[in-house]
Amino acid sequence: MAVNREELIEYLNDLLETCRDGENGFQTAAEHVKDPELKKFFSQSSDQRAQFASELQSEVRQLGGIPAKTGSVSAAFHRGWMNIKSIVMGGSDDAIVAECERGEDAAVENYQRVLKLNLPPNVLPVVKHQFTEIKRSHDRIRDLERAA
Repeated sequence: MAVNREELIEYLNDLLETCRDGENGFQTAAEHVKDPELKKFFSQSSDQRAQFASELQSEVRQLGGIPAKTGSVSAAFHRGWMNIKSIVMGGSDDAIVAECERGEDAAVENYQRVLKLNLPPNVLPVVKHQFTEIKRSHDRIRDLERAA
């Protein structure tokens, strides 16, 4: 599906918000898990999402758009990270891992949706690379959940 410049900016801003949600969700998870390896992984994942958000902000600006500051509540529910704060309060590491997987499920879905579009050649490699890394993170979290 071909998209015009305004639609592309909207889609990239949605991915930007997805990354910010992931950054905040992983940071919250890192602050509350007890396992040192999980703490490290979630902290690194949070930093990675911050980097991805920065890359997407740059793409939006290059297109002449204004990077999103915050998303709507309905979009946040769709992105999947709304429950992390309630889960971490007294939640076990296993429950936190499970909630992170739900957040990553939504991130993977959002990236897949955007990758179905006819993205311009300057934007496609950025989105593809981020999707690959998010999918890798998702699969690692899923494996951690299954091992629990």
